Amino acid sequence: MLELALYDGAVFTLVYGSRETTKDVDAIIKPAEAGARLVKVVATEQYLSADWLNGEVQQFLSPHDQRRPFPNKEFEPGLAITIPTANYLLALKLKAARAAGPGYPGDEPDIRFLLQRIKPADLEAVDAIFERFFPSEIPHDFARLMVTRLISEIPKSPFKP
Repeated sequence: MLELALYDGAVFTLVYGSRETTKDVDAIIKPAEAGARLVKVVATEQYLSADWLNGEVQQFLSPHDQRRPFPNKEFEPGLAITIPTANYLLALKLKAARAAGPGYPGDEPDIRFLLQRIKPADLEAVDAIFERFFPSEIPHDFARLMVTRLISEIPKSPFKP
């Protein structure tokens, strides 16, 4: 059984459709040896750079990860694809919280998208999500200020008893 755990841009592009493209695919493949061989084959067949699949995401993951099966797709027998839950993806994005730079939008568009999807009540609710995955850490000030601003911009649904 080959397991492919997708993260970051691939999830926003393939699952949520909130991005048109991603520059690489952040993923973990198990077993690693078989995965590495297949990554090379795909790179050759599809004329991709050798680093099209980025396994460096491993260093940023939580030991308390939360993933689910890739939605509504059937794959060849022997291939399982998973994605992080929206809450886990938000925690990962808040941990990174990269600022925009020339030619790079930073993590704000993805964080905005996830906040609109999750609809947390306030910063404390977002902190609780983050703490579930990274219990000994807190998001840095840049991330917290961004979340406070973005939550205030999310339209609130009218209350229905």
